[in-house]
Amino acid sequence: MPAASLDPEPPIIVADQLSKTYRVAQKTKEGVLAAVQGLFRRTYRDVQAVDRVSFTIQPGELVAFLGPNGAGKTTTLKMLSGLIYPTSGSAQVLGFTPWDRADAFRRQFALVMGQKNQLWWDLPAADSFQLHKEIYGIPDDAFRTTLGELTELLGVGRLTRQAVRELSLGERMKMELIAALLHQPRLLLLDEPTIGLDVVAQVAIQNCLREYHLRRGVTILLTSHYMRDVEALCDRVLVINHGRLVYDGELEGLADRFGHVKLVRIEFADGQIPDDIGRYGEVAATRGGEVDLKVDPARVAEVLGAILDRHAVADLRVEDPPLEHIIARVFQEASVP
Repeated sequence: MPAASLDPEPPIIVADQLSKTYRVAQKTKEGVLAAVQGLFRRTYRDVQAVDRVSFTIQPGELVAFLGPNGAGKTTTLKMLSGLIYPTSGSAQVLGFTPWDRADAFRRQFALVMGQKNQLWWDLPAADSFQLHKEIYGIPDDAFRTTLGELTELLGVGRLTRQAVRELSLGERMKMELIAALLHQPRLLLLDEPTIGLDVVAQVAIQNCLREYHLRRGVTILLTSHYMRDVEALCDRVLVINHGRLVYDGELEGLADRFGHVKLVRIEFADGQIPDDIGRYGEVAATRGGEVDLKVDPARVAEVLGAILDRHAVADLRVEDPPLEHIIARVFQEASVP
């Protein structure tokens, strides 16, 4: 008898036409009289923070959620975590409707916001960790194992007995991440976890997330303005702008869809950049005898042939433009609400 096939694990997140509209009071006139009138008769306008967003995230995925300021990223995360109600649409997260705020749901996910603190400011982080242990009912052995694993990954074992207010921003963010992962959530929602951190702290958090994801298979949805976070961690990208989802696909696919130029990097043998280099493409950067040219992909072969015919070249590479440039173009092309 053939072995029974195992049913695939259901998605961790299913967002279906998720929308959020805020009703905002607005001041139409300046002055004291207008302020007094506003006490009795207010004018409102609707602000569409999220507009019919739909996507599905499978167990174990590590997905970037990108967009400019005010695009709707944080609002979406707040709806998925149950902090706010949607205006319309639906969502299933870990099999629950998040805004029902079932206790079983809240025990299976964690939300980390880079500009919000969940640790007691005047106490050592270790005391906050003990509080989390009691809140989530974490068994002693599991608590010690997970805490030891995370402090080792982040290299902060010495600092857990130091008052949180005495820690650097990077050290505090590492402690916030530990607190979020102590109860071993199946889903981790990260909103700008490396904002304001130096490169060393950013890399440490990236390495921790990557290693923890490999060990535990946690599903991660990450928002970040640092493209290094995205490139280091994520294969799939969701891009939102003006509340609308404008891209859902592989990170590499962004370059194919929105990278309308190639970056041709040329090092000239004599160390001199020709005066007429601008005829071959748009000069993006120069470094001594090296130049970066933005070239239409259809003209790359033609440009390379012309340069090699006329100039001695020591090194030449053709690359996709940096992810920052591609993302900026995505936002630009989706700039009309």
